[in-house]
Amino acid sequence: MPEVVQKILNGNGVAEITLNRPELYNVYNDVFLESLRAAYLNFGSNPDVRVILLKGNGKYFSAGADVEWFQKLSKSSRSIQLAAATLSTSTFEVIWQCPKPTIALIHRGCFGGGVGFAAASDIVVAEEKTNFAITEVRLGITPAPILFPLLGAINARYLKRFATTGETFDAEIAQKIGLVHEISPAGKLDTTIEPIIDNLLKGGPLAVSKTKELINKIAFSSSEQLDLGDLAKISVEGRSGEEGVEGFDAFLQKRDPSWSSGIKS
Repeated sequence: MPEVVQKILNGNGVAEITLNRPELYNVYNDVFLESLRAAYLNFGSNPDVRVILLKGNGKYFSAGADVEWFQKLSKSSRSIQLAAATLSTSTFEVIWQCPKPTIALIHRGCFGGGVGFAAASDIVVAEEKTNFAITEVRLGITPAPILFPLLGAINARYLKRFATTGETFDAEIAQKIGLVHEISPAGKLDTTIEPIIDNLLKGGPLAVSKTKELINKIAFSSSEQLDLGDLAKISVEGRSGEEGVEGFDAFLQKRDPSWSSGIKS
């Protein structure tokens, strides 16, 4: 039986995670989420991984949650429902907090929780003519498990509109509101992301990871919660650390730093 989430680590440090329920438009259930969560945890802790890509097999990237799974859950005990909701929320959090840079490649359709996968990723590239919709209210439920990453990608005013109407919007609007960074011609997602990956690989791995961590922390902290002294200490540690020393040496010596590696053909 095919894996519902496929995992590959390429030789250049680029890991690929592929949603693989094409016959059901890559909708997710508990087994699917557990596998996806494990993939991000494993790749996120693997020192050989520099970048993580998320793709979807079949017609759509993802149509969100499996409605049949949700229907069964609605008739289950409170504890089972809570466990499922906790799994959903924690999976989006694992993607959001992954220490490696993450890229979502979106094609044709991205709905419901699928939009959560996109929002939880650091960089999103979508094919032209891709449609998006945050559809939960149409089923009489809230998109609670994905609101945290959505608010990291879309400002609250835009999110209120699209999360309360459940309306469909295209890739151009998705880019305008901040959900999508770049739009690709149809069938050219892999080509479009090559320079993005190449640039990610030019950064120091620890520096990239720490930068992402700090952005996540600062973006959701008030000025009262931020410790500027801690930020100063982190800056000092980066400059005097092994990676920082190598970066400065490489710049002054007009050479590539030791970690720099472009995409290998």
